[in-house]
Amino acid sequence: MEVKKGVIVSLGYGKYFLSDKIVGFVPIEEERGPARRTHVYIEGIAEPVVASKTEHTMLKDMTREGPGEFEAAMAVELIERIMTDLQHVGPMLRRSIREECGLDIDDIEKRIREVLTSDEPAIVQEGLFAEGEAH
Repeated sequence: MEVKKGVIVSLGYGKYFLSDKIVGFVPIEEERGPARRTHVYIEGIAEPVVASKTEHTMLKDMTREGPGEFEAAMAVELIERIMTDLQHVGPMLRRSIREECGLDIDDIEKRIREVLTSDEPAIVQEGLFAEGEAH
């Protein structure tokens, strides 16, 4: 596995560093949460930076490159942020939202988790709408 030089790596919540300046990761064990997942050691900075992403996710970002990677990183950061925000929605409000408009927050969280933990590209699900249903 080779770290690509000059790749911008998102640590989450608007924190970005060059891949070749990141020298280490330490998973946060205590007080770990959606915005506190990993300590990232950066060349030239004495204290570690707290990242909202896992070390695995950031390492994947550091070892890939290509067109659209920045946009993909921004999309991943967005869905991570949505996931964090959805975790604050309580069970009564979730039930009310599901009954009122059919939006299943539990299912959305499950799908986001699958996307974020998958090493394979997401499969586009065909036939989301029943035949004859408006799109």
